[in-house]
Amino acid sequence: QVQLVESGGGLVQPGGSLRLSCAASGFTLDYYAIGWFRQAPGKEREGVSCFSTTDDSTYYADSVKGRFTWSIDNAKTTVYLQMNSLKPEDTAVYYCAATPGRYLGWVPLRSYEYHYWGQGTQVTVSS
Repeated sequence: QVQLVESGGGLVQPGGSLRLSCAASGFTLDYYAIGWFRQAPGKEREGVSCFSTTDDSTYYADSVKGRFTWSIDNAKTTVYLQMNSLKPEDTAVYYCAATPGRYLGWVPLRSYEYHYWGQGTQVTVSS
């Protein structure tokens, strides 16, 4: 059974850091596009960072460039989103998503392009 399991959310003060994890169960993340999305109350789901595990093609939303960084373990079973210099506007439920394919030089950016989804983890940035 293919599953994505997220962890690492929580409450953090402005300027703080969190690292989200997304563990794949039942498959490895070779030749996948991985997306980190977030949804704040009353807002549409937005792509935060999307990347290809084939050639590391990467997209970061302008709002997180320079603050958020993705990484993947050597076994390609867990991806991470390191979030630094967090702001109150980063408060949202964060989801990881994956879709199979050998993406070279580009990655899908729309949530409907992703087949597998994690359950979401709440990130709250507040003093």
